[in-house]
Amino acid sequence: MTTTIATDLPTIAYEHATGPDEVHRLIRQARRQGPVAMGPHGPEVLSYELVRTVLRDDRFAMPKGLALAAQGLTSGEMWDLSVKGLLSLDGAAHRRQRRLVCKAFTPRAAERLRETCTDIITELVDACATEDSCDVVTDIARQYPIPIICAMLGTPREDWHLFSAWADDIFKMFDWNVVNDEPDIMRAWHALEAYVDDMVNSRRGALTDDLLSDMMRAEVDGDHLTHDELLTLAGTLLMAGTDTTRNQLAAAVQVFSEHPDQWALLAQHPELAPKAVEEAMRYSPVILNTMRVAIEDVDLGGFTMPAGTLVIANTAAANRDPGVYDDPDRFDITREHTSAMLTFGGGVHYCLGAHLARIELAEALATMARRMPNIRRAGPAPWKSMTGITGPASLPIEFTACP
Repeated sequence: MTTTIATDLPTIAYEHATGPDEVHRLIRQARRQGPVAMGPHGPEVLSYELVRTVLRDDRFAMPKGLALAAQGLTSGEMWDLSVKGLLSLDGAAHRRQRRLVCKAFTPRAAERLRETCTDIITELVDACATEDSCDVVTDIARQYPIPIICAMLGTPREDWHLFSAWADDIFKMFDWNVVNDEPDIMRAWHALEAYVDDMVNSRRGALTDDLLSDMMRAEVDGDHLTHDELLTLAGTLLMAGTDTTRNQLAAAVQVFSEHPDQWALLAQHPELAPKAVEEAMRYSPVILNTMRVAIEDVDLGGFTMPAGTLVIANTAAANRDPGVYDDPDRFDITREHTSAMLTFGGGVHYCLGAHLARIELAEALATMARRMPNIRRAGPAPWKSMTGITGPASLPIEFTACP
């Protein structure tokens, strides 16, 4: 027998939590009462099985405009921008764009950036090594992904700082303050769009070896991405590949600073870096959840989600489900993952940049562990708001530098 979501669900609220430890304490408390809880924006599913169902079941769709509608914004320039992006599309429109983008966004394309990742992280570590201390957020993590994304798109080095500033403002679209942030978001988007427009026009007669050219070449049964789609997708890739990587790298280093035995193990065995990435993203993800909308009545965990219900798939909760992971609150980079962590999402909206993100993080962590052994916290490491994309606001560390 199922009941509607209106009946006595336990509540969960972690938007004002001070960090991931408090978030997971609140999740454990709610999950003891059942696999579904009522959050500030709708029901949240907390078990691995139910989160995976919401991510993969075609009875759930991405909400139009992402979180904008939940904040009362359903028209205007930013709404129009959001609903035409790949993240908001579903059905045939999504399948078409995804097929074309996948032609360019391949594991092979990501792999050719591995050396770039190594060079950039080495340069950043070198700049810190003479001091034997740094703030991981400002000195390393914040500066790391932009050159990689720009190299992928084919942007000259002298313009990297522009993309970094634009990404800061555009990413405000994923927070719960978009009404106030809209002017900054749209100003940055227009500047980025104009820049990419020039890039597309300059490549029309001379395609090169970069992602933008690959997207322009992409063809399925005679179909190509339109000019407007290329601009939107390039902006989306900038957003998707910047703030997430910045914050996830800082969050991973913080976890390692609290588990020095694991950092030493990684330094001794850099081949564990891919496993270290999976475990860090399972244990301390910087995206805690994702949203879907039920497009018909759906039975979920013994409750009926009526059509139109905004459902929160709590991937952070799924990643520590004790029914799936042995001793889920233990951080162990040798863990054998019997079930994939869900931080990259799942189903048709599985993260396109997962291959590149794994390479970026693995190269960064392996290099830092080798060059910066014995890391230790040198001060407080407060986290940003636990909504949207979170992560440490500051992470001061000390270490013994190695060549």
